Amino acid sequence: MSDLQIGYAAMLEQFAPAEAVALSAFAEEHGFSGVMAADHFQPWVPAQGQSSFVWAMLAAVGERTRGDFGPGVTAPTFRWHPAMVAQASATLASMYPGRHWLGLGSGEALNEHIIGEYWPEAPERINRMFEAIDIIKKLFSASIAGRDVKHTGQYFKLESTRLWTMPEVAPEILVATAGPVTARRAGKHVDGLITVGAPLEKISMLFGKFDEGAREAGKDPSTMPRVLQLHLSWAPTTEEAMANALHEWPNGGMKFPKGDIRSPFELEQMAKLVRPEDFEGRMVIDSDPDVHRAYIQRFVDLGFDRIYLHNVGRNQREWIEVFGREVLPKLKR
Repeated sequence: MSDLQIGYAAMLEQFAPAEAVALSAFAEEHGFSGVMAADHFQPWVPAQGQSSFVWAMLAAVGERTRGDFGPGVTAPTFRWHPAMVAQASATLASMYPGRHWLGLGSGEALNEHIIGEYWPEAPERINRMFEAIDIIKKLFSASIAGRDVKHTGQYFKLESTRLWTMPEVAPEILVATAGPVTARRAGKHVDGLITVGAPLEKISMLFGKFDEGAREAGKDPSTMPRVLQLHLSWAPTTEEAMANALHEWPNGGMKFPKGDIRSPFELEQMAKLVRPEDFEGRMVIDSDPDVHRAYIQRFVDLGFDRIYLHNVGRNQREWIEVFGREVLPKLKR
């Protein structure tokens, strides 16, 4: 079992890239182990105000920090052909050996519909993702071996080629999911699992399905990373923490799937219906660092070895200092 790592979730939806990089470095100085940043083309709601290019930001993070980092997550299926995601990931892994990981997901219309193609139902999106994963894995393994590879599948084609810039060891591939079928397929086909905060019994079920898939593929699930992104709201007063959640991250209180919503302005209208009680069971909103510590510890006890924390307010530096001093040192494996 690996050591516990608590990383920083840098929100490119909320912060301009230079600021997000500076905050990532500041978080590492205060005990955070690494950085996760999502590949968004648009923010969730207009109030968040940003959405920069994740691959450029991650390269800067690599220069400014020493820990792990990765896109958590990118969709290798609509805006991107999987070969381009493979090239971007291989380049970062070559520049920063042993530090970069590749987090993949099936995508959301908010980011992927912009190229104007048909937006399919979830089962097709998931099938496309796993075909894309097959291409990325083929490119990684063939390129390390110094040979070309090609692919003709249901959704993608790849002419004979290889990645000419490739690290000696391929980046680990993690799949983000909240569903049992995808979790089982992820156990079979990739190196680890990413999920977001959810009731513990649901996550236990996901772990069980992931483990089943891993064993079916002849892998030992106990050696495979389990990664969590956890949204929270901390401020000096609980009232301020709630105000931050309602203004900056109302999507955290929306109890419905958001994968088919196409515009931040649509979500802004839905956000008007979010009430403080809608965050219950979905996000801890409190001024007491120990309340947050106890909540995070529950996920550590469940078996996560890497947890990336996102404080939804603009008070990032104050939060990083408080959690670096009062929360991270008290979390125990």
